[in-house]
Amino acid sequence: MGTRASRAGSGTRPPDDEARADAARAVTALYETHAVGLIRLAVVMLGDRAAAEDVVQEAFCGLYRRWGQLADTGKALSYVRAATLNGCRSELRQRIRAQRRGGPAPDAADAASAEQAALLGEEHQQVLSALRRLPGRQREALVLRFYLDQTEPEIAASMGISPGTVKSTTSRGLAALGRLLEETDS
Repeated sequence: MGTRASRAGSGTRPPDDEARADAARAVTALYETHAVGLIRLAVVMLGDRAAAEDVVQEAFCGLYRRWGQLADTGKALSYVRAATLNGCRSELRQRIRAQRRGGPAPDAADAASAEQAALLGEEHQQVLSALRRLPGRQREALVLRFYLDQTEPEIAASMGISPGTVKSTTSRGLAALGRLLEETDS
């Protein structure tokens, strides 16, 4: 007799159902713990709350779909963080393509609600605006370093670059951010 027939009579679930239930529990726990921070990260990258929520949701859905393929489930947060950053990059590329085709480019400042704008101080808004004007890699490195407080090796893993590149990118990003903020003050 096959194992499937004997399991059906014993009331236990097939391995696929057990694996899906385990994946659902693990991804749900991860989502409950880290979704808000990842949405904040995506908002800083994109300047649009709705798009940020979509990107993070898709990252978690991807994690769930690939849960059984993860070599180390302990690195699931790194996976979903990298997926969020990749989703932000894709969204930004789509915006650029739409703009090149003659479509309107969404303005991050216009996308913010009045409620959001009231909550952010003027100085904070200036920093976020300057941060969004940085090249993508510099923006990512600064956000991961100073917003998520990641170490250089963690940033390197999230961005798929070497620790040395993280150092130089962060340094260049800080210098460029300083120049942009000085322009704003002038």
